[in-house]
Amino acid sequence: MVTVERTFEDYKLARHLFGERGAHLKALEKAFRVQITARGNQVLITGDPIDTELADRAFEELYGLLKAGYTLYPSDVEYAARILSENPKANLRDIFLDTVFVTSGRKVITPKGVAQKRYIEAIRQNDIVFGVGPAGTGKTYLAMAMAVSFLMRGEVSRIILVRPAVEAGEKLGFLPGDIAEKVNPYLRPLYDALYDMLPFDKVSRLLQKGVIEVAPLAFMRGRTLNEAFIILDEAQNTTSDQMKMFLTRLGYGSKAVITGDVTQIDLPEPKRSGLVEAVEILKDVEGIAFVFFTKKDVVRHSLVQKIIEAYEKKGERSK
Repeated sequence: MVTVERTFEDYKLARHLFGERGAHLKALEKAFRVQITARGNQVLITGDPIDTELADRAFEELYGLLKAGYTLYPSDVEYAARILSENPKANLRDIFLDTVFVTSGRKVITPKGVAQKRYIEAIRQNDIVFGVGPAGTGKTYLAMAMAVSFLMRGEVSRIILVRPAVEAGEKLGFLPGDIAEKVNPYLRPLYDALYDMLPFDKVSRLLQKGVIEVAPLAFMRGRTLNEAFIILDEAQNTTSDQMKMFLTRLGYGSKAVITGDVTQIDLPEPKRSGLVEAVEILKDVEGIAFVFFTKKDVVRHSLVQKIIEAYEKKGERSK
């Protein structure tokens, strides 16, 4: 057991770093399996040498974020601990200070991990990006934030959000209502992300003007999409023909982001997922980037990662 002492020059920032009633300290204690004692603007970290060194590194990095003007939330402390546990040399400032978009509520959307950082960099640098991994890793939400950011800066003239309308073949006939009422339930997650970033009335106006379009995948056939930011969500439930059709819609000045989770394929046998096939066929094509997320990249409630792990273990036992 060793004890490391760290002193922070700014008392006010130190109190923010410690969190309300020491909440951030408790999170770091749990994450790194150490004991942390705060005295004024000083902390004492006690534990095994490796754990203590990691915790000290976390304090250094988080304090640097605060000095740079970053507002630290409890979830940020958890993400930071996870990042440094996996990569002790990670620079949190490079990750957390990379502002993707500022929402209408002044909430700043930033990457919350190394994979998310790679993802947004890939979107900036490539015209087609695949984000593949489990639910809760921010694939769709970050793609939406990037799309809105591109639109607000005038780098694209419209956003087009696409989903397979029904998981197993887009069969909408049994649903009541007109076509809009039939497909809206399947597109709801895309609307939810939009409303989280822009005021309701602004989203409504942009939808009415066609600047933002939300549509089932079947409606993309025969179109060429210029100066657009296109997101294909739930792409694991596209067929091979649908994926090829979608990718060949890309026109001048456009970007496409394709997201999906290959463990959640709902296509009926013997149809093969267009996402799985595209990863194999296009992996060496210049200008197309692939970013793969794992359960370690989940940024929802901490229980979500544990749930994914539990289901994975059950799947392994049943093989």
